[in-house]
Amino acid sequence: VLEVGAGVGTLTRALAATGARVVAYEVDERLRPLLEETVGAEAEVRFTDAAGIDPLALEGRWVMVANLPYNVGTPLVLDLLRHAPNIERFVVMLQREAVERLAADPGTKIYGLPSVTAQLYGTVEVAFRVSPSVFIPPPRVESAVARIQRRSVDPHAAGAVRLAAAAFGQRRKMVRRSLAAVLPAVGSVLAAAGVDPTLRAEDLSPADYLRIAAHAR
Repeated sequence: VLEVGAGVGTLTRALAATGARVVAYEVDERLRPLLEETVGAEAEVRFTDAAGIDPLALEGRWVMVANLPYNVGTPLVLDLLRHAPNIERFVVMLQREAVERLAADPGTKIYGLPSVTAQLYGTVEVAFRVSPSVFIPPPRVESAVARIQRRSVDPHAAGAVRLAAAAFGQRRKMVRRSLAAVLPAVGSVLAAAGVDPTLRAEDLSPADYLRIAAHAR
């Protein structure tokens, strides 16, 4: 199990108690004495920034379980989804709005590039919400737990993410215009993919972006 943000070690110890090998990352050196006392040899705690994890160094099968800092949580999850294939499942707590964006359906206001990326690489589920009252001190936002099961990745997934990034970068424009800069012969590609060129970024599903990527040259 990969944990990001060991904190005082409460979750770390619970994970270790399952019999799993736990590698926990904690960037705050001030917590080292406390974690040495509370966790000890039950888990491996690395005092370094998890953003520096080498995805290809994760050998074997992994699950990521973490209460993630809100400012870095979504980028970290999406980066590991895209580049760390040995992490098979993610069970992570983020700000509620961030979790709902990952699971959002096309055509909704919160659907965006994070939604497309997460759903190209995994099956996303909002497991449950978490009240601010369970934290000390209580944050000003609600939290939620996302459960993401990695799916078999389509060979055109990376291209689909690049197209979605371009489309959402100009989300008010029709895709025939927002994709023109990154997609030569955009009209013929959209026609071959069966995508209406007058649609906008939020109208296209992850499968639509995959089809466009498959027909791009």
